[in-house]
Amino acid sequence: MKKFLFYGFMPFVLLIFFLAGQIIYFGYNSKPKKADCIIVLGCKVRGNEPSHFLKARLNLAIELFENGYAKYIIVSGGQGKNENISEAEAMQIYLKRKGVKEKYIIKEDKSYSTYENLLNSMEIMKYMAFKDAIIVSNKYHLKRASLIANKLGIRASYAGCFVTDWLYFEITGFIREILALLKFYIFNM
Repeated sequence: MKKFLFYGFMPFVLLIFFLAGQIIYFGYNSKPKKADCIIVLGCKVRGNEPSHFLKARLNLAIELFENGYAKYIIVSGGQGKNENISEAEAMQIYLKRKGVKEKYIIKEDKSYSTYENLLNSMEIMKYMAFKDAIIVSNKYHLKRASLIANKLGIRASYAGCFVTDWLYFEITGFIREILALLKFYIFNM
């Protein structure tokens, strides 16, 4: 019985390690390339204020924008529970406070998942005749975002942040992402 449990459970453990390895490898080896736009994937908003993770994503987008990687920033995210405004609205306000002119910020505030973030951002890219993007999120989120972008036909490079001050949430996000990646591979969404 012990052998059966060991050999029955071992493939699952190996699969989890394989997925974790994919997430880590992709997140830490992704490099942004100049593009027409930067897409910042949404994350929790506390009232009207971006969460620490969302601020880290926005600060990375600002750095890329100021270094000439792209001329426009698409902020993507709808309004979730306990959020006074949409994630996109909070991101736009934050970027403007940090000196990004409103004419360079494009707001997408209808999405509630990574898939919708990218689908709706792709529609904006088509409308604006943008050919490529830099997708910005936490490092642990980039692998799945890349699979979704590839599925949708978005030509993209990736840039990720790691918020050391919120290590617990980075770890829990990473663990959740393993399951989300597994779900993507099973259901292709």
